[in-house]
Amino acid sequence: MKRCPNCHERFESADWHCPSCGWQPRHQDGHTLLVEHEQDISGYKGEYFAPLAAVEAGNFWFEARNRVIVHALRRYFPHMRSFLEIGCGTGFVLQAVHAAFPQAAISGAEYYAQGLQFAQSRVPDAAFYQLDARAMPFEAEFDVIGAFDVIEHIKEDEQVLSQMFQAIKPGGGIALTVPQHRWLWSVADQYKQHERRYERGDLVAKVEHAGFKVAYTTSFVSLLLPAMYASRFMQNQAEEQPDRMTEFSIGGTANTLFNSVMQAETALIARGLRFRLGGSRLLIAQKAGSD
Repeated sequence: MKRCPNCHERFESADWHCPSCGWQPRHQDGHTLLVEHEQDISGYKGEYFAPLAAVEAGNFWFEARNRVIVHALRRYFPHMRSFLEIGCGTGFVLQAVHAAFPQAAISGAEYYAQGLQFAQSRVPDAAFYQLDARAMPFEAEFDVIGAFDVIEHIKEDEQVLSQMFQAIKPGGGIALTVPQHRWLWSVADQYKQHERRYERGDLVAKVEHAGFKVAYTTSFVSLLLPAMYASRFMQNQAEEQPDRMTEFSIGGTANTLFNSVMQAETALIARGLRFRLGGSRLLIAQKAGSD
């Protein structure tokens, strides 16, 4: 069900023409624009998408995250028919989800319109929205909503979780990944415009406060945690500030080695091992079904 951003009336329709007030969104390059005036809400910048799109494919971290996400979705939502990713960025995760769930109607949402251009090129069959995750115009619309390294950028993360709960159908759920451990906070978090790094208890409490029941959670990027800590320590000690792509600029040999380690870690997670410590955390939560 849609909710009019203008008058907040709920309505069922294939398009976005509100039957109550007549509001209609603008469209641009095949995207539905549900944000009237784009502002800087998270410190993220539209110009970050192009360099990000250039490094994702083949990078050990992005590939490993995709494997962990797809494994969790297959385990907990094997029959999902509709999926929305908020903060879909360049569409790298969305592309992997689409390949794993070809039967599902795939949608991507991004606050910054520049990212949608890259995402659409990767998943041309998906529906794309420019929207503010703090005010999502949906109610009981999707089986599953994903937010992968998104909510740590937004001050009002609990508001986003509440909006996700509203937009999920009864019996559906969410998949989240977030950066973890406050003791890993570094200049890398600052130049990535993170508001926070999460601890397990903090994230679980916020998700449950939004109305969800946590079904599964584990750390990942766990076997590489010592290397990650060393990298963050050196960045903190460096005289020159690194840019946001520093951690992704990794040589071929190191990338191959780290990718092998992360493949082993994903295999362990798939076999049921849950890591307590790790640079990131994955969480799956569900919304109770209707009576």
